[in-house]
Amino acid sequence: MEVKLLGPLVASQNGMFITPIPRKPRQVFSLLALNAGTVVTVPAFVEELWGMRPPASALSTLQTYILQVRRGIAPALGASRTDATKHILRTCYGGYMLDIDPGDVDVHRYEHLSLAGKRAFESGQWETASALCHEALALWRGEALVDVHAGMRIGVEVARLEESRLGVLETRIETDLRLNRHAGVLAELSSLTARFPMHENFWAQFMIALHRSGRTSQALENFIKIRTTLVSELGVEPSARLRHLQQAILRSDPKLDLVKIAG
Repeated sequence: MEVKLLGPLVASQNGMFITPIPRKPRQVFSLLALNAGTVVTVPAFVEELWGMRPPASALSTLQTYILQVRRGIAPALGASRTDATKHILRTCYGGYMLDIDPGDVDVHRYEHLSLAGKRAFESGQWETASALCHEALALWRGEALVDVHAGMRIGVEVARLEESRLGVLETRIETDLRLNRHAGVLAELSSLTARFPMHENFWAQFMIALHRSGRTSQALENFIKIRTTLVSELGVEPSARLRHLQQAILRSDPKLDLVKIAG
């Protein structure tokens, strides 16, 4: 089975799409896939599907949703009965488990690659870190589970994944800067600072890339932009790190190429 969660939900088995269509079974399947290879407890399903006010029929209704998911898988196995799917969507003590290799789910591949990229970065292996982060980010096809209604459990996971994505993106851009690929990241950083106008790390990276590209005046103008945004929106000054970066650019500090940008 192959499951993609980093974008619209897509699931396939033996070349056939098995993505559930109804809203609640999609939630059930998504929660199972996020936890592939481990048991999702009944209380976790109830919290995801109904929050703090589950109906009296929650258990029997959950069983119905599990049955619907199994029915969607059965044709891909060449089976007409849901019994044939019980080795994939297993009933376990206290819950259910999607018994597939976690590596068949893009989220798990992403997390493996991003962790490897972070370790390579921390050990100074810039080329390897850049390649691993590029590969991890290439798995994303849009916002995670963008077409799945998110309850409490899935909502937390989506928020965590999106935050992780930003962190991997920061790391990838910094490795590219350390590899003197500053010209190649200018357009991307221009877009990122527009999308995340109070994200100081992206502004710092943009200032560094501009300065190294011979556009020092624009780098300093961007410091004014982020300062104006922070003061008007939050009533705070830029961080000491960003202020020090501005001063280093003003001095044309030769050590700029060694400045650590990501926080």
